[in-house]
Amino acid sequence: MKVTVHVWDLPLRLFHWSLVVAVTAAYVTAKVGGSWIDWHGRIGALILALLVFRIVWGFVGSTHARFVTFFPTYTRLTAYFRGRWQGIGHNPLGALSVFALLAVMTAQVLTGLFANDDIGFEGPLYPLVDKSLSDRLTGFHSQSFNALLALLVLHVVAIVFYRWVKKTNLVRPMLTGKKEVHKSIATPAFKAGIMRLIVSVLLSGSLTWGVWYGSNYLDDTENHYQTAQIKPSF
Repeated sequence: MKVTVHVWDLPLRLFHWSLVVAVTAAYVTAKVGGSWIDWHGRIGALILALLVFRIVWGFVGSTHARFVTFFPTYTRLTAYFRGRWQGIGHNPLGALSVFALLAVMTAQVLTGLFANDDIGFEGPLYPLVDKSLSDRLTGFHSQSFNALLALLVLHVVAIVFYRWVKKTNLVRPMLTGKKEVHKSIATPAFKAGIMRLIVSVLLSGSLTWGVWYGSNYLDDTENHYQTAQIKPSF
């Protein structure tokens, strides 16, 4: 007998679909280039905020959003490949995909902070490194997108495989938050309160602002201080 349970909370679902839109927009603006590269940077800031939120939510969010709930341990992976794993959220193989995607996207964002395009765009942390290092990080930023693209393709293939071969719809639960599971594994889930959500959003926004605009503020302050120290000679 199957019952309907709540598996993905609203903040997690909003994160997921916002990230889909943001990554798509980042790819398009990077390919178009030109004046759109500034928008590529702004979208990068949004992706940074989303990733920070997801990391925080992975520790303080609801049951199935927490990393500890679905972390792909050796025991869980072994049980999954032997057909013995039972669970409601991400299966161990899907969990590997989640952590791989988060890791590659984090690497993309971090390298983008130091990147430049030799024309007019410079990442917010570009002044903290020399040009040669920035160029290397820019190259890694561009090349590592191939790894991200490969993971995204595998992600989509897995969704199609589960839909048509295993007759399991993985998209609908990420839209509605609800999933049908066998009654024997349907257990009550912890629901994160509004205060946890507010704190997570504030941490995400504050860190992103500090990284993206804090360096410019410090540069302006330092330049103002240096200017003030210059005294005219007579």
